[in-house]
Amino acid sequence: MKKNLYGDIFSLAEEIIDQVSLEKKFSSGRKLRVKLGADPTAPDLHLGHALVLRKLCEFQDAGHTAVFIIGDYTAAIGDPSGKTKARPPLLDAEIKKNAKTYFEQVGRIIDLKKAEIHYNSEWFSKMKLAEFLRVVGNFSTNRILDREDFKRRLEQGEEVAHHETLYQIMQAYDSVAVRADVELGGMDQKLNLLAGRELQKKIGYPEQDLVLLPLLIGLDGKHKMSKSLGNYIALTDSADEMVGKIMSIPDSLIFHYAELAAFVPVDELPRWDPKDSKNPRDLKLELAERVAGLYHGKEKARRACENFVKLFSKKDLSNIPSRRLKKKTYTLPELLLEVGFALSKSEARRLIIPGAVEINQQVLKDAYAEIAIASGDIIKVGKRKIFRVA
Repeated sequence: MKKNLYGDIFSLAEEIIDQVSLEKKFSSGRKLRVKLGADPTAPDLHLGHALVLRKLCEFQDAGHTAVFIIGDYTAAIGDPSGKTKARPPLLDAEIKKNAKTYFEQVGRIIDLKKAEIHYNSEWFSKMKLAEFLRVVGNFSTNRILDREDFKRRLEQGEEVAHHETLYQIMQAYDSVAVRADVELGGMDQKLNLLAGRELQKKIGYPEQDLVLLPLLIGLDGKHKMSKSLGNYIALTDSADEMVGKIMSIPDSLIFHYAELAAFVPVDELPRWDPKDSKNPRDLKLELAERVAGLYHGKEKARRACENFVKLFSKKDLSNIPSRRLKKKTYTLPELLLEVGFALSKSEARRLIIPGAVEINQQVLKDAYAEIAIASGDIIKVGKRKIFRVA
């Protein structure tokens, strides 16, 4: 990508649509409205969200208006991007509860006092059916269904629920409602964000430009970091939890996380290649300290790394991170799914059968037995995933 007029504000951007248009907007000196949306489908935002939130913060620092949209109406549908089936519907109470947690989390990265915060219920709850039908009429069924995730489902004989086809249209209308000049998002959101440009153009508004960012790979080393997959590091995680989770990533992701989670300056990145490191574990520990330091400060991050070393190198069990569980009785697959140590029951069984799961230093291999879990129990999976039940 050629050097733009705005210095490093486009650093890490994987694609800009339309860069020439956006540079003209910058050159005009006008204060731009920069939109970012998130659906409260779970109470936690994660490091994947932090990547685009930090980009929003950069626009803020450059004097533009950050417009953050909490998609309480779109959350009821759920973003179908990349999904193999429709998401289960969320209850209003769940959406509201999750949305309340977003303010504190977003405020860790952007300046909320200078930002505009909206729920998209502000416009959708007041919209009459006739108006909504006029909006929907700007999109063809062919255009909505001509996306890889929907086409894949249809080819495999799976259903595409009609309400899912409305998600893209509703997110597009958010851009109209807030008169967005720029929208930020991950590459997986490209079709949704392009729909915003399309709708703005059709109703006579200036088209928003898009800054699309790469996707942070999750803890499993395979899929994008995702709330629904449970392979994420939450912004609300403690310093100990962040350090422990970073230490659990495959060595092959060290460079990826240095760039997209620790935001290591470009000139420092070459030394973060684990292939060139004599000890990738030490490199990963430094990475963990940098990431935790962004959200908890350098001192807490340093102590968390010391605790990790004591726990796994010196077998000191006094500083194990604690977690609350929802129930008192589980099968082992249920337990691993709840705490995010496995993404599916089949993956959980692949951990259980070889003896990777221990409770109170006792190896358990029965994937079907009901197990009573009590406060103080120490649960360990593999070499580096461990917690004490609160």
